[in-house]
Amino acid sequence: MKHGCSPEPVRPLRPALEPMHPDRSGIPMTIFGDRLGLARRYADWLAGPGVERGLLGPREAERVWERHLVNCAVIGERVNPGERVVDIGSGAGLPGVPLALARPDLRIILLEPLLRRSEFLHEVVADLALAVDVVRGRAEDPAVSKRLGASDVAVSRAVAPLDKLTKWSMALLKRDGRMLAIKGERAADEVEKYRRVMAASGVRDVRVVECGANYLRPTATVVVARREGQSRPDRGQSADGVTI
Repeated sequence: MKHGCSPEPVRPLRPALEPMHPDRSGIPMTIFGDRLGLARRYADWLAGPGVERGLLGPREAERVWERHLVNCAVIGERVNPGERVVDIGSGAGLPGVPLALARPDLRIILLEPLLRRSEFLHEVVADLALAVDVVRGRAEDPAVSKRLGASDVAVSRAVAPLDKLTKWSMALLKRDGRMLAIKGERAADEVEKYRRVMAASGVRDVRVVECGANYLRPTATVVVARREGQSRPDRGQSADGVTI
Protein backbone atom coordinates (compact mmCIF):
# COMPACT_ATOMS: atom_id res chain seq x y z
CA MET A 1 0.00 0.00 0.00
CA LYS A 2 1.38 3.43 -0.92
CA HIS A 3 1.99 6.03 1.79
CA GLY A 4 -0.67 8.72 1.94
CA CYS A 5 -3.44 6.39 0.78
CA SER A 6 -6.16 5.30 3.14
CA PRO A 7 -6.35 1.52 3.63
CA GLU A 8 -8.94 -0.32 1.60
CA PRO A 9 -11.99 -1.32 3.63
CA VAL A 10 -12.16 -4.94 4.62
CA ARG A 11 -14.88 -6.64 2.63
CA PRO A 12 -16.85 -9.10 4.79
CA LEU A 13 -17.25 -12.60 3.47
CA ARG A 14 -20.92 -13.35 2.75
CA PRO A 15 -20.90 -16.65 0.91
CA ALA A 16 -24.60 -17.27 1.43
CA LEU A 17 -25.48 -13.97 -0.26
CA GLU A 18 -22.94 -13.91 -3.09
CA PRO A 19 -24.53 -14.87 -6.41
CA MET A 20 -23.33 -18.26 -7.55
CA HIS A 21 -21.53 -18.39 -10.89
CA PRO A 22 -19.76 -21.32 -12.58
CA ASP A 23 -16.62 -19.20 -13.01
CA ARG A 24 -16.40 -18.59 -9.26
CA SER A 25 -17.90 -21.77 -7.80
CA GLY A 26 -17.27 -25.44 -8.43
CA ILE A 27 -20.83 -26.38 -7.50
CA PRO A 28 -22.34 -26.11 -11.00
CA MET A 29 -19.53 -28.27 -12.38
CA THR A 30 -20.14 -30.87 -9.67
CA ILE A 31 -23.85 -31.01 -10.48
CA PHE A 32 -23.86 -30.70 -14.28
CA GLY A 33 -20.48 -32.26 -15.13
CA ASP A 34 -19.75 -32.40 -18.84
CA ARG A 35 -23.10 -30.72 -19.48
CA LEU A 36 -22.05 -27.51 -17.76
CA GLY A 37 -21.79 -25.81 -21.15
CA LEU A 38 -25.45 -26.61 -21.82
CA ALA A 39 -26.36 -25.40 -18.34
CA ARG A 40 -24.59 -22.10 -19.10
CA ARG A 41 -26.57 -21.79 -22.30
CA TYR A 42 -29.82 -22.44 -20.45
CA ALA A 43 -28.83 -19.82 -17.86
CA ASP A 44 -28.48 -17.37 -20.76
CA TRP A 45 -31.95 -18.32 -21.97
CA LEU A 46 -33.41 -17.62 -18.54
CA ALA A 47 -31.55 -14.35 -17.95
CA GLY A 48 -32.19 -13.12 -21.51
CA PRO A 49 -35.36 -14.23 -23.34
CA GLY A 50 -36.82 -15.63 -20.12
CA VAL A 51 -36.78 -12.20 -18.49
CA GLU A 52 -37.72 -10.37 -21.70
CA ARG A 53 -40.81 -12.56 -22.16
CA GLY A 54 -41.89 -12.22 -18.55
CA LEU A 55 -41.16 -15.81 -17.49
CA LEU A 56 -38.71 -14.61 -14.83
CA GLY A 57 -38.51 -11.33 -12.93
CA PRO A 58 -35.65 -8.99 -13.91
CA ARG A 59 -34.00 -9.35 -10.51
CA GLU A 60 -33.71 -13.10 -10.95
CA ALA A 61 -31.09 -12.84 -13.70
CA GLU A 62 -28.13 -12.31 -11.37
CA ARG A 63 -29.06 -15.26 -9.17
CA VAL A 64 -30.18 -17.65 -11.87
CA TRP A 65 -27.72 -20.38 -10.85
CA GLU A 66 -28.53 -20.85 -7.16
CA ARG A 67 -32.22 -19.88 -7.28
CA HIS A 68 -33.13 -21.75 -10.44
CA LEU A 69 -30.61 -24.14 -11.99
CA VAL A 70 -29.03 -25.64 -8.87
CA ASN A 71 -32.16 -25.28 -6.72
CA CYS A 72 -34.08 -27.37 -9.24
CA ALA A 73 -31.36 -29.85 -10.19
CA VAL A 74 -30.80 -31.04 -6.61
CA ILE A 75 -34.22 -32.71 -6.45
CA GLY A 76 -32.54 -35.37 -8.56
CA GLU A 77 -31.38 -36.72 -5.20
CA ARG A 78 -34.94 -38.09 -4.90
CA VAL A 79 -35.24 -39.59 -8.38
CA ASN A 80 -34.11 -43.10 -9.29
CA PRO A 81 -32.13 -43.91 -12.46
CA GLY A 82 -34.14 -44.14 -15.67
CA GLU A 83 -37.44 -42.95 -14.21
CA ARG A 84 -40.09 -41.14 -16.20
CA VAL A 85 -40.61 -37.63 -14.82
CA VAL A 86 -43.35 -35.15 -15.69
CA ASP A 87 -42.82 -31.47 -14.82
CA ILE A 88 -46.24 -29.96 -14.06
CA GLY A 89 -46.65 -26.30 -15.04
CA SER A 90 -43.08 -26.15 -16.29
CA GLY A 91 -43.15 -22.45 -17.17
CA ALA A 92 -39.58 -21.51 -18.10
CA GLY A 93 -38.53 -25.15 -17.72
CA LEU A 94 -38.22 -25.27 -13.95
CA PRO A 95 -37.51 -27.74 -12.49
CA GLY A 96 -37.58 -30.04 -15.54
CA VAL A 97 -34.77 -28.60 -17.67
CA PRO A 98 -32.13 -28.39 -14.89
CA LEU A 99 -33.10 -31.92 -13.89
CA ALA A 100 -32.67 -33.09 -17.49
CA LEU A 101 -29.26 -31.40 -17.70
CA ALA A 102 -28.03 -32.93 -14.45
CA ARG A 103 -29.64 -36.35 -15.04
CA PRO A 104 -29.62 -37.31 -18.74
CA ASP A 105 -30.65 -40.84 -17.74
CA LEU A 106 -34.17 -39.61 -16.94
CA ARG A 107 -37.14 -39.48 -19.32
CA ILE A 108 -38.55 -36.00 -18.80
CA ILE A 109 -41.77 -34.40 -20.03
CA LEU A 110 -42.40 -30.66 -19.66
CA LEU A 111 -46.13 -30.04 -19.23
CA GLU A 112 -47.23 -26.42 -19.73
CA PRO A 113 -50.71 -25.07 -20.56
CA LEU A 114 -49.82 -21.59 -21.86
CA LEU A 115 -48.86 -21.12 -25.50
CA ARG A 116 -46.08 -18.55 -25.06
CA ARG A 117 -44.41 -20.61 -22.36
CA SER A 118 -44.67 -23.86 -24.28
CA GLU A 119 -43.17 -22.09 -27.31
CA PHE A 120 -40.27 -20.94 -25.13
CA LEU A 121 -39.78 -24.51 -23.93
CA HIS A 122 -39.74 -25.86 -27.48
CA GLU A 123 -37.08 -23.30 -28.40
CA VAL A 124 -34.93 -24.15 -25.37
CA VAL A 125 -35.18 -27.91 -25.87
CA ALA A 126 -34.29 -27.56 -29.56
CA ASP A 127 -31.36 -25.22 -28.88
CA LEU A 128 -29.91 -27.48 -26.17
CA ALA A 129 -30.68 -30.65 -28.16
CA LEU A 130 -32.28 -32.24 -25.10
CA ALA A 131 -34.07 -35.58 -25.23
CA VAL A 132 -37.06 -33.98 -23.52
CA ASP A 133 -40.71 -33.85 -24.60
CA VAL A 134 -42.79 -30.67 -24.39
CA VAL A 135 -46.55 -31.12 -24.05
CA ARG A 136 -49.00 -28.25 -24.03
CA GLY A 137 -51.86 -29.03 -21.70
CA ARG A 138 -53.16 -29.11 -18.14
CA ALA A 139 -52.56 -31.92 -15.69
CA GLU A 140 -56.25 -32.06 -14.79
CA ASP A 141 -57.28 -32.61 -18.43
CA PRO A 142 -58.38 -36.26 -18.90
CA ALA A 143 -56.66 -36.38 -22.29
CA VAL A 144 -53.38 -35.33 -20.66
CA SER A 145 -53.70 -37.86 -17.84
CA LYS A 146 -54.43 -40.56 -20.40
CA ARG A 147 -51.32 -39.63 -22.36
CA LEU A 148 -48.93 -38.95 -19.48
CA GLY A 149 -50.38 -41.13 -16.74
CA ALA A 150 -48.34 -43.89 -15.13
CA SER A 151 -45.30 -41.64 -14.70
CA ASP A 152 -42.82 -42.52 -11.96
CA VAL A 153 -42.39 -38.98 -10.64
CA ALA A 154 -44.31 -35.69 -10.89
CA VAL A 155 -42.21 -32.61 -10.12
CA SER A 156 -43.26 -28.98 -9.77
CA ARG A 157 -42.22 -25.63 -8.39
CA ALA A 158 -44.41 -22.68 -7.40
CA VAL A 159 -47.39 -23.97 -9.39
CA ALA A 160 -50.34 -24.17 -6.98
CA PRO A 161 -51.29 -24.88 -3.35
CA LEU A 162 -50.89 -28.49 -2.28
CA ASP A 163 -54.60 -29.31 -2.40
CA LYS A 164 -54.76 -28.69 -6.15
CA LEU A 165 -51.21 -29.77 -6.88
CA THR A 166 -51.70 -33.14 -5.21
CA LYS A 167 -54.78 -33.93 -7.31
CA TRP A 168 -52.97 -32.95 -10.51
CA SER A 169 -49.89 -34.97 -9.61
CA MET A 170 -51.76 -38.12 -8.60
CA ALA A 171 -53.59 -38.13 -11.95
CA LEU A 172 -50.25 -38.48 -13.75
CA LEU A 173 -48.59 -41.05 -11.50
CA LYS A 174 -48.54 -44.81 -11.52
CA ARG A 175 -49.28 -46.64 -8.28
CA ASP A 176 -46.48 -45.95 -5.83
CA GLY A 177 -45.33 -43.06 -8.03
CA ARG A 178 -44.02 -39.99 -6.23
CA MET A 179 -44.82 -36.29 -6.15
CA LEU A 180 -41.84 -33.96 -5.58
CA ALA A 181 -43.07 -30.40 -5.06
CA ILE A 182 -40.48 -27.70 -4.40
CA LYS A 183 -41.96 -25.44 -1.74
CA GLY A 184 -40.82 -22.66 0.58
CA GLU A 185 -39.93 -22.61 4.24
CA ARG A 186 -43.59 -22.98 5.28
CA ALA A 187 -43.99 -26.28 3.48
CA ALA A 188 -44.79 -28.20 6.67
CA ASP A 189 -47.57 -25.73 7.50
CA GLU A 190 -49.05 -26.16 4.04
CA VAL A 191 -48.97 -29.95 4.40
CA GLU A 192 -50.76 -29.67 7.73
CA LYS A 193 -53.38 -27.35 6.22
CA TYR A 194 -54.18 -29.70 3.33
CA ARG A 195 -53.47 -33.04 4.96
CA ARG A 196 -57.05 -34.35 4.69
CA VAL A 197 -57.46 -33.20 1.11
CA MET A 198 -54.17 -34.85 0.18
CA ALA A 199 -55.23 -38.10 1.84
CA ALA A 200 -58.54 -38.00 -0.05
CA SER A 201 -56.54 -37.64 -3.27
CA GLY A 202 -54.95 -41.02 -2.65
CA VAL A 203 -51.55 -40.19 -1.19
CA ARG A 204 -49.52 -41.68 1.63
CA ASP A 205 -46.08 -41.29 3.16
CA VAL A 206 -46.15 -37.48 2.95
CA ARG A 207 -42.87 -35.92 4.03
CA VAL A 208 -41.08 -32.59 3.98
CA VAL A 209 -37.42 -33.08 3.06
CA GLU A 210 -34.42 -30.92 2.25
CA CYS A 211 -32.40 -31.34 -0.95
CA GLY A 212 -29.01 -29.93 -1.88
CA ALA A 213 -27.51 -29.69 1.60
CA ASN A 214 -24.01 -29.87 0.11
CA TYR A 215 -24.66 -27.08 -2.38
CA LEU A 216 -27.28 -24.59 -1.20
CA ARG A 217 -27.96 -22.25 1.70
CA PRO A 218 -30.86 -22.40 2.27
CA THR A 219 -31.54 -25.86 0.91
CA ALA A 220 -34.42 -26.72 -1.42
CA THR A 221 -37.50 -27.67 0.61
CA VAL A 222 -39.49 -30.42 -1.09
CA VAL A 223 -42.83 -32.03 -0.26
CA VAL A 224 -42.68 -35.73 -1.10
CA ALA A 225 -45.85 -37.81 -1.38
CA ARG A 226 -46.48 -41.27 -2.78
CA ARG A 227 -49.56 -42.35 -4.68
CA GLU A 228 -51.44 -45.10 -2.90
CA GLY A 229 -50.27 -48.54 -3.96
CA GLN A 230 -51.12 -52.09 -2.97
CA SER A 231 -49.52 -52.00 0.45
CA ARG A 232 -49.12 -49.45 3.21
CA PRO A 233 -45.72 -49.17 4.94
CA ASP A 234 -45.23 -48.12 8.53
CA ARG A 235 -45.96 -44.42 9.01
CA GLY A 236 -43.24 -43.71 11.52
CA GLN A 237 -40.72 -40.91 11.26
CA SER A 238 -38.31 -41.29 8.36
CA ALA A 239 -34.58 -40.86 8.78
CA ASP A 240 -34.48 -38.37 5.92
CA GLY A 241 -37.66 -36.44 6.47
CA VAL A 242 -40.68 -35.82 8.62
CA THR A 243 -43.72 -37.99 8.03
CA ILE A 244 -46.85 -35.92 8.36
